[in-house]
Amino acid sequence: MSTDPIDIVGIGADGWSGLSPAARSVVLGAEVVVGSERQLGLLPDEVPARRVRLPSPLRAGLPGLLAEHRTARLCVLASGDPMAHGIGVTIGDIAGPSRVRVVPHPSSIALACARLGWPSDDVEVVNVGGRPVERLVRALAPGRRLVVLGGAGQEIGALLVRHGYGASRMVMLEELGGPAETLTESTAAAWDAVPQSALHLFAVSCAVPAAGTALATVGGLPDTAFEHDGQLTKRDVRAAALARLAPQPGELLWDVGAGAGSIAIEWMRHHPSCRAIAVERDPARAERIGRNAGTLGVPDLEVVLGPAPDALAGLPGPAAVFVGGGVADPRILVAARQVLPPGGRLVAHAVTVEAEHLLAGLHREHGGELSRLAVDQAEPLGRYTAWRRMRVVTQWTFVRLS
Repeated sequence: MSTDPIDIVGIGADGWSGLSPAARSVVLGAEVVVGSERQLGLLPDEVPARRVRLPSPLRAGLPGLLAEHRTARLCVLASGDPMAHGIGVTIGDIAGPSRVRVVPHPSSIALACARLGWPSDDVEVVNVGGRPVERLVRALAPGRRLVVLGGAGQEIGALLVRHGYGASRMVMLEELGGPAETLTESTAAAWDAVPQSALHLFAVSCAVPAAGTALATVGGLPDTAFEHDGQLTKRDVRAAALARLAPQPGELLWDVGAGAGSIAIEWMRHHPSCRAIAVERDPARAERIGRNAGTLGVPDLEVVLGPAPDALAGLPGPAAVFVGGGVADPRILVAARQVLPPGGRLVAHAVTVEAEHLLAGLHREHGGELSRLAVDQAEPLGRYTAWRRMRVVTQWTFVRLS
């Protein structure tokens, strides 16, 4: 493929008149201009380049389009800032960031913050355009300000209501920066079916929900947050496991013997770029993991159906592995330890004597940290209160040093 630069020019709802002299010069100097039908329609007749529509589906069609025009002076039009959830990021991934030359326009995110008087560094951006709207759930928190890209107002409003945020203020901002710019405001609970232009986004000011309904992004959600059949890493033990798994932005986790998927789900809730694969051999539980992931705001969780260690073959390499169910099979732990990169973490739990013996042997052989977790919970006993001990869990933590 050519190494010639690919120019990407941001254009707003104000069209050609809103472009800077530098941006106009790039477009006028191009031999081929690529964009959506709407974007190409914003160009005046004085632009001599051949006009080509973006492919659909975009990601699959872009490599062929770039290869077809590799010898031409190519300019791609983008909405607003090409690097803010835009096509510039995608082209950079395909062609390499060194080939991309970007002339940005104010993004719709920046324009929305300007219209509402919101500090841009106090806003979380969630993109649900062409993606599950449940992605929004992870970002919900009392008082938080959100900019939601894409999605339908009724769908977003209904989701907010389901999660206790029905009193939240919603503003739909359309055609930002153009002559047809409009703002429509309501609460999430009262949002009606309002027609939406192609250029729109939503700004959400999260209300304070009912006490106890807000979900934290730190490890240790209530057990009642998950649908399960008893195969669930309980809250206090889960928090201890996540602390040792130590999720970092962009990292991938394998949750092996995932049960209800609680470890993988809480890993992904830690940061929007965290990824996880839940491996589960039981079909009913695998389906349940998918439902839990959607309910708790991480619908992109990948679920692999099949028994470990066979189901682990071919999976992308993880930064961390959690082994819950099936820890008595030593092949799973061998496979998990072997795939870890330097700095990778493995956490395994055992509740049977046999599994505990296995973890103790691995600790003797490979080192790491071996702990026993015993949690007592107070429960009524007649007119009094007594302690009930949960099942003791043995936890082995191993970190690959090199």
